[in-house]
Amino acid sequence: MDLNTIERDPDLALTENLTAELLGISVRTLQSWRISGKGPRYCKIGRAVRYRRRDIVQFQEHHAVNSTTEADARKG
Repeated sequence: MDLNTIERDPDLALTENLTAELLGISVRTLQSWRISGKGPRYCKIGRAVRYRRRDIVQFQEHHAVNSTTEADARKG
């Protein structure tokens, strides 16, 4: 799947491998986040786990900061 296709469809259902790649993390980290509720929203269809592109973007926006001070303040 190419990046243009991903960018055009906000409801595109992405695999956990592609989602992890887009976020720059390992699949294991994404799985851990899913178990703990720390990661982006996901859909489970049967045994398949999928992430909508819009939820990935929303997750990134929610975690965006302007400084390390702001990031540290969010931790506490």
